[in-house]
Amino acid sequence: MEPFPSDRIQLPRNMIENSMFEEEPDVVDLAKDPCLHPLEPDELEYEPRSSRLLVRGLGEQEMDNDEEDYESSAKLLGMSFMNRSSGLRNNMSVYRQNANGSCSMPSTRAMVVCTVVLVIAVSLIMAIYLLPKCTFTKEGCHKKNHTMELIYPLATNGKMFPWAKIRLPPDVVPLHYDLVLQPNLTTLKFAGSVKIVVNIIQVTWKIVLHSSGLNITKATITSAEGHQAKPVEFLEYPLHDQIAVMAPEALLVGHNYTVNIEYSSNLSDTYYGFYKISFKDENSKQRWFAATQFEPLAARSAFPCFDEPAFKATFLIKMKRDEKLLTLSNMPKKATTPVTNGIVQDEFFVSLKMSTYLVAFVVADLKNISRETNGSLVSVYAVPQHLNQVGYALNTAVKLLEFYQKYFLINYPLEKLDLVAIPDFQSGAMENWGLITFRETTLLFDSNTSSARDKKLITAVIAHELAHQWFGNLVTMEWWNDLWLNEGFATFMEYFAMEEIFPELHSDEDFLNLIFKAMMKDSLNSSHPVSSAVQSSEQIEEMFDAFSYIKGASLLLMLKHYLTKDVFQAGIEVYLHNHNYGSARSDDLWDSMNEITNGTLDVKKLMKTWILQKGFPLVTVVRKGKIISVQQEKFFYSMEPENWTSDASYLWHIPLTYITSSCNFTHCTNAYLLDQKSAVIELPEEVEWIKFNVNMNGYYIVHYAEDWKMLIDLLKKNHTALSPKDRASLINSIFSLASLGKESLEKAFELIDYLNKESSTAPITQALFQLSLIYSLLEKKGEQELAARVMHRIDHLLGDKIDQQHWTDDGTLSERELRSTLLAFACTHDMRNCRTTATEIFEKWMKSNGTMSLPSDVMKAIFTAGAKSSDGWEFLLKMYSSSSVPEAEKSKMVEALASTEDVRKLIWLMQNSLEGEVIKAQELSHIIATVSQSLPGYLLAWDFVKENWEKLTQKFHLGSYTIQNIISWSTSQFATKAHLLEVKSFFESKSEESSQLRCVKESIDTIQLNIQWMERNLAKLQNLL
Repeated sequence: MEPFPSDRIQLPRNMIENSMFEEEPDVVDLAKDPCLHPLEPDELEYEPRSSRLLVRGLGEQEMDNDEEDYESSAKLLGMSFMNRSSGLRNNMSVYRQNANGSCSMPSTRAMVVCTVVLVIAVSLIMAIYLLPKCTFTKEGCHKKNHTMELIYPLATNGKMFPWAKIRLPPDVVPLHYDLVLQPNLTTLKFAGSVKIVVNIIQVTWKIVLHSSGLNITKATITSAEGHQAKPVEFLEYPLHDQIAVMAPEALLVGHNYTVNIEYSSNLSDTYYGFYKISFKDENSKQRWFAATQFEPLAARSAFPCFDEPAFKATFLIKMKRDEKLLTLSNMPKKATTPVTNGIVQDEFFVSLKMSTYLVAFVVADLKNISRETNGSLVSVYAVPQHLNQVGYALNTAVKLLEFYQKYFLINYPLEKLDLVAIPDFQSGAMENWGLITFRETTLLFDSNTSSARDKKLITAVIAHELAHQWFGNLVTMEWWNDLWLNEGFATFMEYFAMEEIFPELHSDEDFLNLIFKAMMKDSLNSSHPVSSAVQSSEQIEEMFDAFSYIKGASLLLMLKHYLTKDVFQAGIEVYLHNHNYGSARSDDLWDSMNEITNGTLDVKKLMKTWILQKGFPLVTVVRKGKIISVQQEKFFYSMEPENWTSDASYLWHIPLTYITSSCNFTHCTNAYLLDQKSAVIELPEEVEWIKFNVNMNGYYIVHYAEDWKMLIDLLKKNHTALSPKDRASLINSIFSLASLGKESLEKAFELIDYLNKESSTAPITQALFQLSLIYSLLEKKGEQELAARVMHRIDHLLGDKIDQQHWTDDGTLSERELRSTLLAFACTHDMRNCRTTATEIFEKWMKSNGTMSLPSDVMKAIFTAGAKSSDGWEFLLKMYSSSSVPEAEKSKMVEALASTEDVRKLIWLMQNSLEGEVIKAQELSHIIATVSQSLPGYLLAWDFVKENWEKLTQKFHLGSYTIQNIISWSTSQFATKAHLLEVKSFFESKSEESSQLRCVKESIDTIQLNIQWMERNLAKLQNLL
């Protein structure tokens, strides 16, 4: 994948903790009270981590360390004692008061009782501290794990719920689902029933599975031998989205049972689960559409299921629908039978073994075109008015499917592959097996309005989702901590496949820019390892970030170059064959690679230094004659620069690559594995210059110490001696080092002085990115005169290049993309005559009532200039509302609308997008990103987020990729201590889940870094510019 029904009042933390010491009849002491249902001995455990949260069913909360565990245990013991002795509290006082108000000595009986109680309490606390590894069960102390658990939460009916953990118990596994659904696009509700065949791994009386927001009306259980379905009691624990089916008798090991559940629910208002979509048809009439988005945790909101990736099963799906509509699911349709008047039922073939998050279905009025390849029918679906825009996607999908089958040496296993354009969709796309869903802008290509960049985006997203059919669908990560095995691999294969099949798109340059941005995040304290422990839904949602996708992919790219492409490919083949239709962990991938290296290299040892550590290395290079000294340390932005020290505990095994002046072609690349803090490399001869990290294929930054001058001179004299990617990486490195304080900003500006001779997209894009960051900070800080001088420097470097651009779609795809970048930047900042020319073209287009054809590559620049006037803005909004305008054109209109300087229009635009009335809610994060970059809008964007926080987190879910982007963009321009305090205070005032989000910590780190950068460089810029 590319990342609430009702408001709940959150109790302040002190209220939750204080409530533990009140009279609490809801707490169940299993050691004393009889069970409602028999429990296995091993289930009766005492777990201090759950102690706070199992009071009143408040939920589970992880503690930071063992000491906190023991402390909470003591509190709970105290609470239990106080509850039991509450009846005595008023009648029995140790010290008695005399009539004159003085206290007499306690009686001997009172002293004895007090002493006994004190000894018991101290003994219990000491037992917990002295036996930290014990698990207390009915059978005594067990040292098989570190957790202790005696208290279970309460179900919605007040009875004890027989499971306290977020993860499901391992004693029952699903084998097969029979799912019947009937969505109603008039009432916007759906009814369903599911029969789940389960196998018992350990004897149990309960079956715990997931269900969220479903109104369950009936539940029965049938044994494999039995013919009679027996009604069962079911308990619900909404805090963990869990239900428990309580069996009337013990469920025996090795036996299969069928659980049958009937239920109903509403189609979701969010982009999560089985949700409804409103769109306008070719006659501007409102129509409804129903589709699914289950990853990561939403299958449970469409049907009760074991909603964890490792619980794979087969699925037989039946959908009841209006006979005028179409249904699609993962598998081909087997049969259609009439049900009642105007209602028919579609039955699909039984699926392959797969995870619940990959199940999918769509109900809508759709049209398609198809083509067969290698025994599979590939189809692209869209609403009828967009059918003329699906041709490019079909051709691209067929080419990519054929490439992957040859590369992996495993055929695509299904008989069909559907790609569906969804009119309103939060993600870029979702890889459901056999039924991939897309946002319309990532699948539909219109030859008149889609730009070179649009074509690249569509190609990349299709390549990503098709790669998932193997990485994620065929082989799935065991748990969400290893999400990178899905997303990192799909991202890596996306760019690798595009280089192989569509070299003219130069997709490697896009990947380079993504790596630079991921490294910016990875250099902050809020970063996390690629493989990180996760439990809660918010933590799982937050794994869909730049580290799982981009860092994961860049580490695979580095490994591919180090192992060589043939060895790497062979390792992938072993991994896919060893784990197909199953689950895997990171170590399984490294073990597969080690099967191929056969002892010549320990891939696991090497890659664990990259997967299990956050951040990345800074390699410092010092050259003296033929001797090259290299030293590694952690690249890290300290928020207290005067106390900056490298973390000595960090050590990476770095596959260094380098080229020199003696031979700078790709085939001359040299390699060296730096697996220590420092090392010495001896060259065969002295060289004029040396460049490490060839083509930025390694995930590290290089500092050249005294050699920066040699590289700056090289760029001035003969910049083509280095590849465009190497030139871009030098620009990125020196500006990053300047921010770190390791290099001067003056030297960074000196390095980019060569840009007036540059013609490649990657270096120009990176230079514009770095200079735009500086410009934005100065502008928002009120340093307008200094910001203008930055823009003057950009004009000096790239002004002639801007003047050379034509307002057409001529040239290679690379030239067209550079033109689009330069003119959009120039028109935004009113450079040269860009805005004048663009405004003239826009006015002609407006006079033609939008019928005049515009060059697609410069359409964004033209719309941005046009939106500066009130009439132009209103006309763009009117055109956006038209159902006849292609989605590629609408996306450019939205960005232009969000670039206006009219504050009232910006507020209306954000509010309307949240409500999804005229502007689709899927556009909101993009609108906030655009608004937050402008001087009139950056404070508005943050105010909007604050005022609508609850609505935002209901619509897009806490921790989701959209929420991450909204928080990041709305705070990224802040560079004052007042704003830092405001952002901190706002999130601290919200729920603990909100304040602990990684993206919140990242935004705080970014503001602190902005403040530090301004303090360090403001005076220097005054002299430099």
